[in-house]
Amino acid sequence: MGETNDIEREAGVNGDSSGTTSTAASSNANILIVDNNHPDAPIREARNADEADSSPPTPRFIQDENSWKRFKWVPYPVRRWIKAGVEWTEGPAVPRRFRIEPLFPQVQQFPIVLLDRYLPNKLHRAALVLVLYVVWIVSFTFTLKNGQSVSEIAEWGRLVKIGCGSTYWIAGNGCGLDGIDCRPFDDGGFPFRCPGNCGSYQVLNPRAVGDQEVIYKPLVVGGPPADGDGPAIYRGDSFICGSAIHAGVISDATGGCGVVRLVGLQSNYNSTKRNGITSVPFDSYFPLSFTFEPDVECSSRDPRWSLLAISVVFTTVFSLFVSHPGLFFFTQFSGLFWTVGMAMDTPNYTDLASLFSREIGLYLPAMFVAWVMYDKMGIRRTLKGLTANLEKTILWLGGAWVGSLTNYTFDFIPIQRLNSHDINQQPGARAALAIIIIVLFFAVVFQIWFFRQEARLRSHLKLYGLFAVCLIIFLLLPGQNLRIHHYILALLLLPGTSLQTRPSLLFQGLLLGLFINGIARWGFDPVLQTALALRGDAPVQSPLPVIDEPKISPNTSITFSWEAPPAPSYDGISVLVNDVERFRTYFDDGNSAPGAGSSGVVSNVTWTRPKGLVKDEPEYFRFAWVSGGTRGDYTKAGRWDGGEGWEEMKAGPSLRVRDEVGGREGQGMEEAREVMMVDLRKRGV
Repeated sequence: MGETNDIEREAGVNGDSSGTTSTAASSNANILIVDNNHPDAPIREARNADEADSSPPTPRFIQDENSWKRFKWVPYPVRRWIKAGVEWTEGPAVPRRFRIEPLFPQVQQFPIVLLDRYLPNKLHRAALVLVLYVVWIVSFTFTLKNGQSVSEIAEWGRLVKIGCGSTYWIAGNGCGLDGIDCRPFDDGGFPFRCPGNCGSYQVLNPRAVGDQEVIYKPLVVGGPPADGDGPAIYRGDSFICGSAIHAGVISDATGGCGVVRLVGLQSNYNSTKRNGITSVPFDSYFPLSFTFEPDVECSSRDPRWSLLAISVVFTTVFSLFVSHPGLFFFTQFSGLFWTVGMAMDTPNYTDLASLFSREIGLYLPAMFVAWVMYDKMGIRRTLKGLTANLEKTILWLGGAWVGSLTNYTFDFIPIQRLNSHDINQQPGARAALAIIIIVLFFAVVFQIWFFRQEARLRSHLKLYGLFAVCLIIFLLLPGQNLRIHHYILALLLLPGTSLQTRPSLLFQGLLLGLFINGIARWGFDPVLQTALALRGDAPVQSPLPVIDEPKISPNTSITFSWEAPPAPSYDGISVLVNDVERFRTYFDDGNSAPGAGSSGVVSNVTWTRPKGLVKDEPEYFRFAWVSGGTRGDYTKAGRWDGGEGWEEMKAGPSLRVRDEVGGREGQGMEEAREVMMVDLRKRGV
């Protein structure tokens, strides 16, 4: 024959008309299909003496070690397991794309079918969406404005909106020497309105009340008398709203209004448990106290629950009838953001205009981040093509509402701030953190399995490896502390939910809600903060004064002297009596200063017991070094019973008071008091 087949041509075999063609082709096929250099090729005889090699063939496990030349110090079994693990992350040869098949599809897709039947035109659907937006915004705005309308109380005037942390008295020496910056102490008051959920507003750093330290509870000092006969009286640094809940004037759930009245100096503040709040006792006197006017009629109520109901209804309608992922996501994001920021977890504000201004300043950058989450972090992938609208509403939207309302839904978890200091000292925090870690671990393992089935695990491991490297770098930066805020946690975990599975719907909704709550309430707090910013009004571990045995004149006076301060860091001393600054003395005040010796250096202070005190009524003293206008840590309180009995201070600092209150909890109380005082000054009260 004059032609050869392809195998013969490739092998260089000439055409032959004999019947050996197929045999040759079969023989040559073995040579061509398995290349000689392939690891699985059979060992063939050398064709000539030059190719002969008397050495035995190299075992395969030794050949595999060639790729580990730089890591020969790693034992071979470890290398084998690492290689197996890397190969495992590749996933199956045929990846699987997960899609949610709706349960009861006819029921879940009924809203979509209804739209297709009665509104097939896209222009008509767009008009319907705009109408729903307008109705939503108008009803929300009207309800909010109506809830903010204030009424007047006879003889007291218009209601003043205050925050959960509003107080008459700033902690420690924040009111200045003898409390001059917080006057008047009596013969005053104003009508107030409190928001809901103030019963959960707590102090996050220790607050001294005599020789006690209050933390992780509402600061409410006092209450009704022990015999129950008479009005409830509270110390001036108590939270006004928390005290009103304790006294039964307002409700914790809905807030309310009332009239607070100053009653000046009072003694022996009683402790009782009422309306879910246990007040703190104080067995001495304080210059400023307040009570609540009885039988005051006012109709103000916090509109947050009405606003929440409106938003839940509209977001549910959109979730059931909208299948387009972009329209669904950005509508839900905006609805949750404005509901949280304007109603459910608002910062302290003077009026609606200032609150709206703050929220719009946060909303614009938050929308950019929302687009990144949607387009680059997997939310589009999760929602695209999803027709199980009822499951989406329950899992995704329900999870988003739960996450965005963390001040209600997760309030039972005894972790206020995710740092080692709070976790170590807050009761139940370690157990709660352990449970959270276990739940998170199983959720991560669950998601890893799904990602591997889709052959996307390796890329996500690289991404989270990059996240880990960045976090390690942040931890090593000098002078900075890493803070994992709500929105940071959401951004870190969100890429791990980019699957269309039912667990991913729930996880993604929860994380989005956490992001919204963190931004709408607190803003874009930095991920790195200095130790001073984190400390707030907590102790700074500065040197404490060493107080000598005092000289006591029973029922008259007590004189304190001290050992020399660390020179030249400190040039004075501050003394608190019953948590009020009574002395701020500098050592070089001269011979005319009280306590100055012959050298003109102040070396002691004398406190004269006020007249009219009950016998054995104690007084509490705390001391701190002063450097210019800055105070260091105060000692714990020493107790004088008015006679010859003196109980020395225990070791360590008590509440540290700075000139500027810092930290989230301190900042919140300072802002709340400033809002209250600004409104009162505007009205000339």
